[in-house]
Parts: sequence; C-alpha cells; structure tokens
Amino acid sequence: MSNSVSNSVPNSMTAYARAALQGEWGSLIWEIRSVNHRYLETGFRLPDTLRDTEMALREKARQALSRGKIDCTLQLNLNRDTQGMAVNLAKAQGYIDASATIAALMDNPAAISPLDILRQSGVLEEREIDADELKADTLRLFDEALQQLNSNRAVEGAKLAEFIRQRLSAVKDETDKVRARLPEILVAQRQRLVDRLDELQLTVDRDRLEQEIVFITQKADVDEELDRLDAHLSEIARVLNSKGAIGRQLDFLMQELNREANTLSSKSIATDTTQSAVELKVLIEQMREQIQNIE
Repeated sequence: MSNSVSNSVPNSMTAYARAALQGEWGSLIWEIRSVNHRYLETGFRLPDTLRDTEMALREKARQALSRGKIDCTLQLNLNRDTQGMAVNLAKAQGYIDASATIAALMDNPAAISPLDILRQSGVLEEREIDADELKADTLRLFDEALQQLNSNRAVEGAKLAEFIRQRLSAVKDETDKVRARLPEILVAQRQRLVDRLDELQLTVDRDRLEQEIVFITQKADVDEELDRLDAHLSEIARVLNSKGAIGRQLDFLMQELNREANTLSSKSIATDTTQSAVELKVLIEQMREQIQNIE
C-alpha cells in the first residue's frame, strides 16, 4: 500500500472508505473513517459474533496505516432464512421410507402426516453459518476497505502536496525578491546614516564612523537567513517526494521556516523586507495548517 519513490505522494489522514460483500447468508459492510491525529488510534464497532476478530483487524490496520484516528464499523446483515430452522431431508426421507415399509405390513394403515415426520429426532435443525468462513470474509473485506482508504488518502494527499508546492514557490519568490534588493537596501541605509550626520553638522572620527556603519549594516544583513530559507525549501521539496509518513518532518521544517521569517522581520530596515517577512509568515502558516492533515 506504499507508494514508489519516483511517484511518491504524501497520504492525507482524512479519508473515507466503504466495502461490501454479499453472500448466501447475508451481507457484510465495512465503513472506515479517518481523520488527523498525532499517532495511530483505531476504534472498532463489531457485531458480537465477530468480536474475536478484533486483534487480527487491529494488526491489519497497523500494517496498512501509520497515523490517524481510524473509526471502523462493520455491519452484519443475516438473511431471514439463515436465522430459522432447516429440514434435514435425508433424515426425513429415512423416516418416510421406514413408515412406508411398516405400512405395507398393515391393513388400512393411517396416512403419514408431515407433522409426524417433523417431530422425529434430527429432522428439524437450527440453521448454522460457517463461522470460519464468515471470519475469513470479514478479514478479506477489511483488507479491501483498507486498500480503498489508502487510495483515497493518496488522492487527497496529492492535492495537499500540490497546495504546499505552490506555497513553496511563492516563498521562493519572496526570498529571491529580498535577496535582489538587499545590496541596494544596505547601501541606502549607509547613505541615510551619513546624510543624517551631515544634517546634524557633527564632527566625528571618519574611521569610527565607518566602523559603526559596518556594524549596523552587518546587523541588518539577512543573507544567512535567506540561505537557510532556501535550504529549508529544498529539504521540504525533497521530503514531499519521499515515501512513508512525512507529516512530522514537514511540521518541524515549518517551524524552522517560521524561525527564519521572524529573524528576517526583526532585522528589517526597509518596508520591502518587512512586507516580504509578513508574506512569508502568511504562506508558512497556510502550509502548516495543511500539513496537520498529512500522515
């Protein structure tokens, strides 16, 4: 039920599946509902006659799924003719033959009554369903429901992945925009400091002034933060193409993205970078909300 590496897509934890089976004895219907959860939590609603299959069902769910709150409901609908009495025709025929043999030895024997035959031992039997067959059908149908659930989770996961990739592209656009503007911003900041000193007509040591300007521009330099943002974006793209449960990894990477966006905001000395930092936070939060649904 896992995806290949080359075409790997994440699984959503939100999905629904339904599988049904019709037999001579009646029908089985599995319904599985899955929502997001930190761990794998499975719950089963089973008919009393199939309660002893729960451990095997839990193991199947554990092998097929990694995370999510999974509610599994099984409906068992028995046909009416499987809940009554059955006639053992072989025994009934035996009684009829025996009665006919005895009647041939008698003068004017009474007619044989069907009710008399039914009263004989073993002619009427309670109908029984093959318990082993019913359990096997229950487990096999559960496998089908799990496969359908995982297929539906993959479809939803592909939509989530596409949503996240679109936001990653937007984040990249913002970081590229800041990187392109950064040299100009630092030069403008240096010029503002020089102009301000000139306006105040202060006499300062030029070497000391240059040191202070370098110090201020270094504090405002966000090149390292932009490099780390780019590295996180590449890692997120790699994880999105990985197989297995990736939700926790992505959630951690969203925290790292948010940390760099906060630093970018705190170091901002221009309106452009402040707006970009705000936009980054919005995009990161949008991704984080959707990642909560990824297995």
